Amino acid sequence: MTVGIFDSGLGGLTVLDAVAKRLPDVDFVYYADSAHAPYGVRDADDIYDLTTKAVSALWDQGCDLVILACNTASAAALRRMQESCIPTDKRVLGVFVPLIEALTERDWGDNSPPREVEVKHVALFATPATVSSRAFQRELAFRAIGVDVEAQACGGVVDAIEDGDLILAEALVRSHVDALKRKMPTPEAAILGCTHYPLMEQEFQSALGADVKVYSQANLVAESLADYLERHPNMRGTGNVSKFLTTGDPVQVSNRATQFLRRKIAFEAA
Repeated sequence: MTVGIFDSGLGGLTVLDAVAKRLPDVDFVYYADSAHAPYGVRDADDIYDLTTKAVSALWDQGCDLVILACNTASAAALRRMQESCIPTDKRVLGVFVPLIEALTERDWGDNSPPREVEVKHVALFATPATVSSRAFQRELAFRAIGVDVEAQACGGVVDAIEDGDLILAEALVRSHVDALKRKMPTPEAAILGCTHYPLMEQEFQSALGADVKVYSQANLVAESLADYLERHPNMRGTGNVSKFLTTGDPVQVSNRATQFLRRKIAFEAA
């Protein structure tokens, strides 16, 4: 029984790590489209085409349920996919839903009118493509009113993390937080809207200050997936082995992934 997890690169490994700990009896196929990463600087049509190709490959691996552990793909491709190309016996879920559930303290299936929530000033740190899509703001507006969201496109952070240059990544995080604070001096909460960013969560928290609640997605997605599979056990798929696939160089990606998670990860060619 296998669940697919897709990301443009290595960021989704933060989600995989959390869901594997939460669901140790479930096998996962992780697909990294490393040859085309990062997605955050691509246009919406390109992201859609690459995402649908990767999801189809995961279906071929026996994954009836695929998690888009990539905010950019979730923002730019998921709604279009759900409206056009997902077979009735398959499901594709994004990473925005658990985050917005946590922020608004209401279930996704709650279709009551938008209402006020406790947090009024939210900083969103994300890739340029996620920011330009305004997908987070759109989904939040369906469920909450009176929330001011200030988005900061964090150019260069994903590339630095993928390259293993965490010193540069930390410098970029501080630069982007400074830029955000010039627009919103006192955010109450911050959304790390890219699955790479949990690796820099301490740096974001330090730069933002202890009074800012930082929402990171990996554990929220893990709990949401566990709940979903409990309600839809038939969506666990027909695969029976965990594996890591990449469109990039398997040796290079394996080395970076091992550094990323601090445990041995072996990728195969997709």
